[in-house]
Amino acid sequence: QVQLVESGGGLVQPGGSLRLSCAVSTSDLDSYFMAWYRQAPGKVRELVATVTRDGTANYVDSVKGRFAISRENAKNTVYLQMNSLKPEDSAVYYCYAHDLLDLDRSYWGQGTQVTVSS
Repeated sequence: QVQLVESGGGLVQPGGSLRLSCAVSTSDLDSYFMAWYRQAPGKVRELVATVTRDGTANYVDSVKGRFAISRENAKNTVYLQMNSLKPEDSAVYYCYAHDLLDLDRSYWGQGTQVTVSS
């Protein structure tokens, strides 16, 4: 069973930055498609960014140019650098892993709270 542990959330002022980390309990992160989702109160969970095994990234339009997803396979860690944060970015952010060797298997972290407020 793979476990995902997010960290790096917190309270930040509008325009500020945060870097989220997702530590994955596997020795083969290269075998996983990774993503970050977020969920604000009263809203559905939203896909924010994805990164393939070769590092190709994609983003939801609302964060393009402000967020950057990356992965460090040697450290089994995925990151989400968030810049120019806005109050509407406030949400619980979840890390997601999809096993490319067993497509029926996917995993979620417990989430980390990001609050953007003055």
